[in-house]
Formats: sequence, structure tokens, C-alpha cells
Amino acid sequence: MNNSICVMVLFMLTMGVIAEDETALCELLGSPVLPLLSKKGDITIGGAFSTNIFNCKTLFYRISFREFQFAQTMMFAIEEINNSSSLLPNVSVGYKIFDSCGSTLSSTRAAMGLINGQERTFEKTCSGQSTVHAIVGASKSSSTIVLSQIAGTFQIPVISHFSTCACLSDRKEHPSFFRTIPSDYYQSRALAQLVKYFGWTWVGAVRSDNDYGNNGMATFIEAATKEGICVEYSEAISGSSLYEQVERVVRVIKTGTAKVLVAFLDSDGMDILLEEALRQNLTGLQWVGSESWITAHHLATMKYSGIIYGSIGFAIKKAKIAGLQDFLLQVHPSQDPQNDILKEFWEETFGCSFQSSLQETKQCSGSERLRDIKNPFTDVSELRISNNVYKAVYAVAHAMHSMLKCGENSEAVNVVKHIQDVNFSLKSGEKVYFDERGDPAATYQLVNWQRNPAGDIVFVVVGSYDASLQSGKEFTMNGLNITWRPVSVCSESCPPGFRQAMIKGKPICCFSCITCAAGEISNSTNSAKCYPCPLGYWSNEDHNKCVPKVIEFLSYEETMGTLLTAFSLFGAGLTLVLLFVFFWFRHTPLVKASNSELSFLLLFSLTLCFLCSLTFIGRPTDWSCMLRHVVFGIAFALCISCILTKTITVVIAFKARTPGNRVPQCLASHQRICVVGGTFLQVLVCVAWLAQAPPFSHKNTIYALERIILECNLGSPIGFWVVLGYIGLLAVLCLILAFLARKLPDNFNEAKFITFSMLIFSAVWVTFIPAYVSSPGKFTVAVEIFAILASSFGLLFCIFAPKCYILLLKPERNTKNHIMVCLTNVPLQQ
Repeated sequence: MNNSICVMVLFMLTMGVIAEDETALCELLGSPVLPLLSKKGDITIGGAFSTNIFNCKTLFYRISFREFQFAQTMMFAIEEINNSSSLLPNVSVGYKIFDSCGSTLSSTRAAMGLINGQERTFEKTCSGQSTVHAIVGASKSSSTIVLSQIAGTFQIPVISHFSTCACLSDRKEHPSFFRTIPSDYYQSRALAQLVKYFGWTWVGAVRSDNDYGNNGMATFIEAATKEGICVEYSEAISGSSLYEQVERVVRVIKTGTAKVLVAFLDSDGMDILLEEALRQNLTGLQWVGSESWITAHHLATMKYSGIIYGSIGFAIKKAKIAGLQDFLLQVHPSQDPQNDILKEFWEETFGCSFQSSLQETKQCSGSERLRDIKNPFTDVSELRISNNVYKAVYAVAHAMHSMLKCGENSEAVNVVKHIQDVNFSLKSGEKVYFDERGDPAATYQLVNWQRNPAGDIVFVVVGSYDASLQSGKEFTMNGLNITWRPVSVCSESCPPGFRQAMIKGKPICCFSCITCAAGEISNSTNSAKCYPCPLGYWSNEDHNKCVPKVIEFLSYEETMGTLLTAFSLFGAGLTLVLLFVFFWFRHTPLVKASNSELSFLLLFSLTLCFLCSLTFIGRPTDWSCMLRHVVFGIAFALCISCILTKTITVVIAFKARTPGNRVPQCLASHQRICVVGGTFLQVLVCVAWLAQAPPFSHKNTIYALERIILECNLGSPIGFWVVLGYIGLLAVLCLILAFLARKLPDNFNEAKFITFSMLIFSAVWVTFIPAYVSSPGKFTVAVEIFAILASSFGLLFCIFAPKCYILLLKPERNTKNHIMVCLTNVPLQQ
């Protein structure tokens, strides 16, 4: 069994060597792996922290104060537990803390040291029982994955305080893994909601080229895409990136158009990126950070303030650990004179050396005081990750306490089971428990980098995120303003009235704004499409609201309606004036010779013709539609019947000049019958039309989509054209008869004037037909009114203007002697 375990571990270790792609790997199979800090106890908790921030195989490295604080926090928690009378009473807890150096190779070696418990990683035999009951660590996801895979083979629980890769939640791959920091599954989505909240739809992205950065950024891009956010570029860097690669990444960021940069980087990658950003003077960006660096004090310095001042991101909730600061300030090399890590920490902190041979460095006296130093190790104002270490240690202690209380042995399988079931509260009141995937409750604080009155950068909490809340309500802002809110979009927002149109070959966030088509609206910003207005409504000028369609008809108030009304009233008034003139001169020879009865009736009918045009103006109703066409048909039938009768009378009168012909004495009665008969036929046509399919008001929404044309539907088009055709028939007959009488004496050639009037009348109405059919909306009515007025004025002027000229201006011609000789055969009406 032991030999098979050793072979398995050796295989995994070899895989780690190949993956690391390094040479002379510190003579891994034979190099000693000793803990940095250790203490014996009945129960031993292992620890893996990246206390050295550079590669372990080199001699040049320095202490990571932040990671060293994590290690000391673990020791502090264990000391508290050992001093507790309620938790693991009469049981001592020890620890073994190894340096993982932030690399998978070193993490593999640390895991072997924790599991095997020998002074050398590999001897000829391996111990079958692990020397630790649980492991706290590591700080990087890639290191933790290696640690979890190796420890999982032996079912040893690993509780990470800082590894956030969502891949670690896979129970098939990591059955004994737990963590006290939320998974990036939640942080990535929280960052996407944060970016959306501020309206940043066009962002750049940079990530660590490891499990932490690659998995976290992939989740962020997936969530951001669902929120309508586009990523202009996504670049990767790692702690071992070449200078040319980092230079290229910063150049890509600098030349990009996005004003927001999402940095899913670990602390080491952030250090490298900021150094190159400082060299290239990269400014003017809003940085959105992950929890790995957003509360890193060593970055919040004046050196980088011009680059990342105003950064915003999610951080683990900070806490206070009573007694921790005093414990940290008591750290001294004298606590373990043989411990090299304490000496290195002291030398790094005070810039001195315990080796007197170094001339350039001052001698360490040991009397230096940590209270006089302000660095990430002594700073306990932002206990976020350190609190996670504290919780991890207590989770192991509570699991061991429960296990021992139940009388179970300390096999690894039992430890995993009891860690899964822990549910306790710290002294601060914070609850600690794990879900089925080994993850804690996902809660974050939204932190913004702002300046205090002294000019120092401080981390101000401006919001929060709680994944346990209802969907859509996880992210909240507390009302505080962040320092800067740039506009970062690929395309400017489309205002209401426009819709987005995708640009070929560009992301969905890059679009052009197209005005909504007529009859369509969009009432929101960045609308994906326009929506048609409901029936009876139309889009306004801005295409952002549906308004009732304009109802169009020829009204009295508009210019055209006013002019036509004026001409109609003028024509009717002028006709009445002529009627008065004729009535005044009714006893004169000219009026008598003009057949005064027909003249008066003709003037009366012309007055009706002028006035009937008024029925075409105004809002159409069923009654007005019937009235306008009936009055029009009957008035013009009466008018043309009078003219036709007058023409027939003139022809008969002058034909009577021939020998043996006399004017019939009943000519007057024949005239009345002819007028009444001609008009009555039109009345019959109109009655039939009204009885079968009368005209009615109609809302025409087909011809013009943007407006409703209120018009008169003819009901029966045949009825309308029969009415119009009958008037045309009378006019043609009148024209023919007047043409035949054109050679009458010049002194009184009324037939000639009737001919002219009929030519004008016919020309007007022949022209009317195509104009009527092709005119849209209210112009159809205007064309009809124009034809009525034009033909009426033509009849009025051609027939009565010459007579009025004589009556008013040439009275000397209004005598019997001046009237044509042929008139002697015509009896003058008395």
C-alpha cells in the first residue's frame, strides 16, 4: 500500500515538473522540504503560504509581508484554540507551515512535505499516515489545485483562504476541498453587474495567465455578454511573462478605445503590469479590480496613484480580530533563534542584516520595534483575507471537536465529513459554514479607491453584493459617489426614436442608430427595434410616441378652404347682383328679348351652383355627403336645362323668320316643361341613388398611412357617374344646338355666347375627370369644388356679361330699333 502511494505521488509530482517547464528544479526528488514554522500537538494543521514572492530556486527573493501575516494569523488562531476551554479541551493543536512560493512546483513539494512528514521529500519508503489532519492554503488557485489534487488522493481536507477559481468547486476533481472565500463564479458575475450598473458597455480586460485569471475572466466574459457588455480585448500576463509580452499588453490597453479596464489579476501580475503602465504613462482609465488586488495596500501608493486612483471592485468583507495586532507586534527572531524565516522577515522589515560581514547593510541589533513600522504585515485595518485564514483554522478545530466528541478516530475521511457539516459563529458573530460544493456564502463589499483629507488613498465601501438574495437584487449601492465615472461605449446610445443597427464585423455593442420608420416608435434608449403604432395612431416627429392620426378633410379654417369659400360666396353674390340688375331692367327690350323668365331661373340655378360648393367644405357626415352630391346634381341639371331651353327657344325664334313660319304662342309653357322635365329626370336619378347606395362618410386609412382621410364614399360609383353623365349629356345637346345657331345676326347672337359657355363648361368637366380620379385626400374635394366654380363662373360671364355691359354701360343700344330686325317675329315678354 505504501509503495503504491509513493508511486502515485511520484507520478503526480512528475506531471507538475513537466507542467512547470523548468530545468534543474531544485533537485526536487532529493532536496529537503522543511516547514518554515512548526509546532507539535495532538492535532496538526498544515499551512501553505506564498511567503516568498519570487521563484524558490533562486537565491534572490524577499518576504511577502502580506503572506507572512496570513501565516502568523494561522498561528494566532491555533494559540487561541489551545487556550480555549470549550473548543478541543485537553487537546493540543500544532501546525506545520510550508512555503508554496506561489508556484505549482513549490506547492507540490510543500504538499509532499505536509503529507509525508519526512525531512526529505522522498526516501526509500513513504509513511502511510499523513502527519497533518487538514491543510490551510494556498493563496493562489493554481497552487491550490495542485495541493488539493495531491491531498485529495489521501482524502486530506484542504481549506483555502484565497483561492477563488470556480474550478475548485468541482466535487469530482476536488472531493476534499473547502474554502472560506467565495468562488469566482459569483465574483465574475458581480463584476459584470457592476459594469452594467455604470453603463460601461465597452471594456478592456486583462487577466493572470493561470487558473485564477483564465477561469475568472472566462466567467466574466460569459456573464458580461448576457448583460449586453462587449470586451474590446482580453490579454493575459503571468509572473514569468517576458518584458516584451508585458510591453505589448500595455500597448494594446493604451491604444484601445475602451475607457474601462477589468483587471482579473493576482497581486504579482498586478505589480508587473503597473510597472510597465507607469513606464508607458498609461492614464485615463477606470480600473475594475478583482478581490486579489483591490485592497492591496502596497499598490495604493503615490507611485501608482496616477494610474489606478479611483479603482473599484469587489473585496471580501473586512473584519476585526481581537488580539491579532498585539500578536503580530510580538514577532521577533528571538522567538526561535534557529528559524531563518524570522530572521529574513526582520532583515526585510528594518533593512538590516544579522551578518556583520555585509558592509553596505546596517547591523540588526534585535532591539528594533515593529510598532514603529507601517507595512502590510503590521496593518490590521483591512483584515479581509487574514480573517479567512482565521475562519479556516477554526473550521478545522470545530470539525475535530465534533469528531472527537462523537468518539470517531482521526482518519482523514472523518475529518472531511465533519468539516462539511460545521456551522458555528466566531466571536465577532460571523457565521461559518460550507455548501455542498465546499463554498461559503458569497458576499462581497464594493470598494472604491478614494483620497482622505490627508491625501492618502483609502478603500471606501460604496456597495455590496450578496448572491443569496433574489435574482436582480444581489448588487446594491449605498448611495455614495465613486470618484470618477467615465463613459465607455463603442457607440453612443441611441435615443428614443431610433433603433440599433448592427455593424457587420463588429461586436454587438458597436452599432449605428437608425431613425424608426414612419408609423413606428421606440420609447427607450438603445432600443433593439422599433414598434408599430396601433390602428388609428401614428408616430410623432421624434418617433418616440404614438399620437392619434391627423384626420384630414377640407375645412373652412385652412387657406384652401377659406379661398374656395370666398370664391363661392363671391360667385353667389355676383349672381344675385346680376339678378337684381336684370330685375331692375326687366321692362327694357334687351331683357325681354333675352327671355327674362329663363334668365331669372338661370341666375337662380347659378346661385345654387355657387352655393352647393359650400356643402363640400367642412367635416363630412352622412347627411352632408348625401346633400352635397344631390344638390350638385340637381342644381347643375336645372342650370343646363335652362340653358338648353334658352338655346332651343333662340333657335326656334330665329327659324321663324323664314316665310310661312311663326313662333308658337305656347312657347313659354313649352319652356317650363322642358326645364322641369330636364331637372326631374335628374331628381329621379338622385332618388334612386339615395335609395340603393347613398353616399356616406368614410375614414380612408389606405391611401395615406400617416393620416386618416375623412371623405365621402360615393356608396354607388355608378350613381355618381350617372348624375355627372346626365349633366354632360344636357351640356352636349346644348353645345350642338348653340353651334347650329352660330350664324344668327351679330346684333343679338345669344347662341354664340351660349356656345362659348358650353365649350368652357365641357372643357372644365372633361378635365375634371382625370384630376378627380388622381387627386389624393382633400384635394379630390378641392378639384370638384374648383370644377363647380369654374364652370359656374364660365356660364355666368359668357351668358350675362355682354347683356350687363349693354344694360349698364351702353344704354343707347337697349332700344327696340337697335335690337335685330328678326326680333320683330319674337313676341317680347311683358
